Amino acid sequence: MDNNKFEISSKIEIKFTDETTRDNSYDSYIPEITQLSRKRTKISIKKGEKSIIFNIESSDFTAFRAAVSDIVNFGKIMEKELKLIK
Repeated sequence: MDNNKFEISSKIEIKFTDETTRDNSYDSYIPEITQLSRKRTKISIKKGEKSIIFNIESSDFTAFRAAVSDIVNFGKIMEKELKLIK
């Protein structure tokens, strides 16, 4: 990150009931990750057993809050789509 005296890091894990839903959600997140990572924030994503794991590193609290908010908002969209499919 930059020359700040601290760095904020966190992990967000979204758990699913099956691998197919996890894979579909993961594939949907991938194009968004490049837009979510910014100068002050780095976001990486990986698959867990039945989950998606986001690792966030930010150089300040405002950037961190924005990154978490973006992940949560995209998760809400995925949640609504899964409800429509059922």
